[in-house]
Amino acid sequence: MSVNAKKILLNPVHCLAFGFGSGLAPKAPGTFGTLMAVPLYLLLNQLPLVIYFGIVVLAFALGIYLCGKTADDLGVHDHPGIVWDEFVGFWITMMAAPAGWQWLLLGFALFRLFDIWKPWPIKIFDQTMETGLGIMIDDVLAGIYALVIIQIAFLVIRSL
Repeated sequence: MSVNAKKILLNPVHCLAFGFGSGLAPKAPGTFGTLMAVPLYLLLNQLPLVIYFGIVVLAFALGIYLCGKTADDLGVHDHPGIVWDEFVGFWITMMAAPAGWQWLLLGFALFRLFDIWKPWPIKIFDQTMETGLGIMIDDVLAGIYALVIIQIAFLVIRSL
């Protein structure tokens, strides 16, 4: 599943789908994609929640196109280098997350855990949907799972 890095980076659609090149990492491209999403999250996190949410919704809609088009052009459904879905999933994870590096680390770890593990029903969506939406939806669900765990953890810790 080797790709031509120069062709990926010079094509704006593929460059975004490959997370500005982070998806070109030879090992664990999803993890590198999520790492690339962190500084963008730190910028997004400065915005009011409603604007943050709106940007994530737009990034999701854009991702359906970016990931689908890139997968079609490469001839590989959900190529490991396509990491725009990790960006969106991580941003969902961190939506309204408490401030602090420990919450950022927890969000990163939880999102990667759910994205790799794919508990029910994430695995079903991952295995049955073959469009840009199919590439995006498992990471969106992993992000929602991680978001819920972070919010519950925060509520429990705050109540102690």
